[in-house]
Amino acid sequence: MTVPDPHTDDDEIVTWWGLVIEGYLATQDTLMGEIAERFGLAPASFDILIRLIRSPEHRMPMTRLAGEAALSSGGFTKVADRLVAADLICRVPSPSDRRVTYVQLTEHGLEVASKARAACAEILRRIVLSPLGADSSAALADAMRVLRSTNG
Repeated sequence: MTVPDPHTDDDEIVTWWGLVIEGYLATQDTLMGEIAERFGLAPASFDILIRLIRSPEHRMPMTRLAGEAALSSGGFTKVADRLVAADLICRVPSPSDRRVTYVQLTEHGLEVASKARAACAEILRRIVLSPLGADSSAALADAMRVLRSTNG
């Protein structure tokens, strides 16, 4: 663990954190703006599709997916209803536990999610990797991983 520098000025550390937040928000706005423009996906919908495409059998229990996506059950239901209406996901009852319902990508959803993931990677290469470089991008990810495990 890194020992904090006791000489770091209060204004400096607050400014550092402000820059992290501002940089994240500007980058996320650019990324999600391009995803919305290309695929018509809102951030929550895109997040759900990405989580599903990375999951075994492209499905997850609804309650787990809602929790990972940081959505309330009502908020998740609204997003899921829109994704079902767009034929991107379907709800599948668990064959072994009637209390569990899975959310699964449809064939169309798998196609859209695959294209959106590839577009996301292309955009991130341009707006993150290109300006920061590989080493700084990896260091940023490592730093965020530490903060997530420390504070999460």
